[in-house]
Amino acid sequence: MMQLIREVLRLVFPGLFAAGFVLPCLALDFEPRQWSHLPVGTNFAGVGYAYTDADIAFDPVLKLEDVEMELQTWAGKYIRTFELFEKSARIDLTQGYQKGRWTGLLDGAPASTSRSGWTDTFLRLAVNLYGALPLRRKEFVAYRSGVKDETIVGMGLVVRLPTGEYMEDKLINLGQNRFAFRPQLGINHTRGKWTLEASGEVAFYTDNDEFFNGNKLEQKPLYIIHGHLIRTFRPGLWVSASVGYDYGGESKINGVEKDDNKQDVGWGLSFAWPISRNAGFKASYIGSRKLESTGLDSDTLAASLSFSW
Repeated sequence: MMQLIREVLRLVFPGLFAAGFVLPCLALDFEPRQWSHLPVGTNFAGVGYAYTDADIAFDPVLKLEDVEMELQTWAGKYIRTFELFEKSARIDLTQGYQKGRWTGLLDGAPASTSRSGWTDTFLRLAVNLYGALPLRRKEFVAYRSGVKDETIVGMGLVVRLPTGEYMEDKLINLGQNRFAFRPQLGINHTRGKWTLEASGEVAFYTDNDEFFNGNKLEQKPLYIIHGHLIRTFRPGLWVSASVGYDYGGESKINGVEKDDNKQDVGWGLSFAWPISRNAGFKASYIGSRKLESTGLDSDTLAASLSFSW
């Protein structure tokens, strides 16, 4: 039995959880291998750290200029796989803690502020609709050992819970004080050592009735696409290159449209290395650049350790 468990972990673990954490500081929080085939009845857990350096362009009416941000994120994540309606499924829970500093000009004068506390909590439920049979350990090992070409189609839902640090009288906060719902559709195609993965998402936001100084914030849907090219050298050892794009998300303050559509492009590089049969390490870089007059230009370095049982 222990040998069987080790073989399962050798096949799936380093390529799954070391795939990455959702980084709550980024709009484009894409990560590779979200639709990978996993054995049902398996647990994955891990911790990660990310450092983000960013330049932020605010709406001119706020009189904030040349704003720079340094943000540290510590995150924990848990994944449980199971069978749902005769399909393989997974549920993810991600929680972060952040410490950041913002500097810039406020009405032409130097100013700075800092924040520390819990981020919003992220929940994700995903089901593979095509491919990725719901197999337990013994059947999973036999199946994966004989697969060379494979296509998986899945759907998921990410929910952002308003649990993070939030102050109504502050413009900069770690939490958003509102729910966000992101339905996802993805496809994963593997041929030999190469995997091509693509996902599309739409983010829907509830209203924030306690926005800065008692105002009401509404936001239109944000549309997100991202793709990943992954090269596996041996079980658990892989590299990936990722690209992403989002558009939309225009906001309203007290019913007045702000004409502030978001449009960002992002890219990333990831490297995963198996430490043992039930532990893995991953390092990554994620960059993003705004294509509109307001938004975020950011660079993030991240590392994570993951465990499975």
